[in-house]
Amino acid sequence: MTKVFVDNDEIFRQQCVAMATHQPKPTKLELAILRVLWERGPGSVREIQDRLNETAEIGYTTVLKMLQIMMEKDLVSRDETVRPQIYRAKRSQQQTQRQLLQDLMQRAFGGSVKELVMQAIATKKSSTEDMEAIEKLLDRIEEGAK
Repeated sequence: MTKVFVDNDEIFRQQCVAMATHQPKPTKLELAILRVLWERGPGSVREIQDRLNETAEIGYTTVLKMLQIMMEKDLVSRDETVRPQIYRAKRSQQQTQRQLLQDLMQRAFGGSVKELVMQAIATKKSSTEDMEAIEKLLDRIEEGAK
């Protein structure tokens, strides 16, 4: 009979690394708030609410509660040394987009970049400029692979 040695410490370390690198996924409203912060920069609850209200009516307390939740999720930081308190995005738009895209790619496309790109292109008619930009990107990637 063969005995199998299980290193529980190694399993625990791997789980800790996975939890540490796991970033929370923003909800639709959280993404709207993040877009305001990315476009306009840091702002108060009122400034963020005013910007959001350009497209949809959202109450002050709703925005405040969402920002508090986003603080707990480590999506935003708050400067408490000033009044009113100022909120800022903790990650760049590009970092957040990449995280969401990686998650979507894993969940919906089994990790296949090809399938994700094919569906993205097939979903909406792309402009000539978009297709040229995609071709240039693929050419650069291909050159880097050589």
